[in-house]
Amino acid sequence: MPSPSDPTTLDAAVRTALTTVLDPEIRRPVTELGMVRSVDVEQTPAGARVRVGLDLTTPGCPLKETLTRDVTAAVQTVEGVAEVVVELGVMTAEQRQALRTLLRGTDAEPEIPFAKPSSLTKVYAIASGKGGVGKSSVTANLAVALAQDGLRVGVVDADIYGFSIPRMLGVTRPPTKVDDMLLPPVAHDVKVVSIGMFVPPGQPVVWRGPMLHRALQQFLADVFWGDLDVLLLDLPPGTGDIAISVAQLLPGSEIVVVTTPQAAAAEVAERAGSVAVQTRQHVVGVVENMSWLAQPDGSRLELFGSGGGARVAENLSRLTGGDVPLLGQVPLDVSLREAGDAGTPVVLSDPDSPAALALREVARGLSGRRRNLAGRSLGLTPAGR
Repeated sequence: MPSPSDPTTLDAAVRTALTTVLDPEIRRPVTELGMVRSVDVEQTPAGARVRVGLDLTTPGCPLKETLTRDVTAAVQTVEGVAEVVVELGVMTAEQRQALRTLLRGTDAEPEIPFAKPSSLTKVYAIASGKGGVGKSSVTANLAVALAQDGLRVGVVDADIYGFSIPRMLGVTRPPTKVDDMLLPPVAHDVKVVSIGMFVPPGQPVVWRGPMLHRALQQFLADVFWGDLDVLLLDLPPGTGDIAISVAQLLPGSEIVVVTTPQAAAAEVAERAGSVAVQTRQHVVGVVENMSWLAQPDGSRLELFGSGGGARVAENLSRLTGGDVPLLGQVPLDVSLREAGDAGTPVVLSDPDSPAALALREVARGLSGRRRNLAGRSLGLTPAGR
């Protein structure tokens, strides 16, 4: 039986250990992605020195330090290894082409995976009639809460003019580009993409309808999302170009309407939800934000009135002819604002706060919904008579 110090045995053990190292963006083993170029084992008096050749997807890979640390830690667990040296390289054009084919399953032009009938990903478009109701805060917290429950989650910041998701999720770097494919950054176990990752700070985005549509299409098709359970889209307020593009590009997407208790805001929110009648989308429900402010004596101060969310849910049920429930009421909470500014959503930073508890309840309601099987192949074969 070979000893642990035998070079052949060590080589095999090191390669096995490397299968536990996941690429931080793709979330698959580096061995599976063709990133491990070589493994060399050299015996020294102190033990084995292992050199691992690792090819990065791009020369400026922002996660090379993370990969170096993870590879070193994994190899050091192998018995008999005294030293680990990681030698970084860069994939060739042929390797990158092979990687794209591996990830997409084809070398054909990219498609929107969530638009395919076989997709199992639940797509929720978070909409509002007007700005300032906390739609992006709701989106960011729902995404993280869903990820905490073990789901694979992605967020598209589709609010091209008023993007704020990168700050709220603490994302500070752009996606990694592998030729024509983008690998989205991961924050709090959530994959994220936003136009805010591509423009300098303070620079406005001045685009018209066709460019907005193309940007959304690229976010959905050119980004490698992997196998997601849930995709959230943070829509711009109102019923403009992006809302129409979502219905065209993702006909199976469903709408979650965010409003405040204020009557004026509720009326505008109904318009955002009623678009579903024209686009033939399903309205999942309504989230009422800023519902009340808890007082020191335990009472509630309803700064923006009351009942707006319930009225929107009731009216949308009538307009759409289906059941549109009030999914939850989120109270005003200073910790919710502070957490968003700090880049760590309140469901993580202050999980027992009233806002976090309410948002987590909404997330659980969404995650517990079953996907509609209409139009999908069930893989059944009729039995002969």
